[in-house]
Amino acid sequence: MLSMVDIPAGSITLRDDRLGTQWQVELADFRLARFPVVGEGDVPLTGVSWDDAIALCNELSADFGLSPAYRIDGSEVSWDLESDGYRLPTEAEWQYACTAGTPAYRYGDLDDIAWYADNSSGCVQPAGLKAPNAWGLHDMLGNVWEWCWDLYDPETYGSYRIFRGGGFADAARSIGSTVRRRSHPTFAIEDLGVRVAQTLRGWGS
Repeated sequence: MLSMVDIPAGSITLRDDRLGTQWQVELADFRLARFPVVGEGDVPLTGVSWDDAIALCNELSADFGLSPAYRIDGSEVSWDLESDGYRLPTEAEWQYACTAGTPAYRYGDLDDIAWYADNSSGCVQPAGLKAPNAWGLHDMLGNVWEWCWDLYDPETYGSYRIFRGGGFADAARSIGSTVRRRSHPTFAIEDLGVRVAQTLRGWGS
């Protein structure tokens, strides 16, 4: 099984600086992977589209005998909220877990916790070499951006999905818990990866 961390229930305030809006989300407890999904040499997978990430979640669930979190019908994806399988975190779950339940922009000194443009040598680095946050999660900031489940703004951007966290090629200003990016589900780039979550019980119970 993957190394997962139990995240306690809580609440988080999200904001969209583009629209000047903010909203609060109540979260049930859940699990989040200690590291982004890695390949050879414990280096995070990169070049992962949202579509790839969804398929990978189901593949990992099958590998470990868990029920798939997603039903995939062509370009349509639905989430089984009762599944015990691996899935993408929601945007609210990601941000809440990133700073271990605090409203902080970062969970430590940037060079201590993250790979970014000033210290990465221009390439992805093995997961887990930087200091974790208070909940034991590594590389939540820097190294690779991480896909979330959520649509960004369906009325304006259609099927675009959200990714969070910043990557190894980004300047310091882009490495923070509230930084939001979005793109088409087929978009993939060299510093975009995935971290999986799990539902601990029925959603919202």
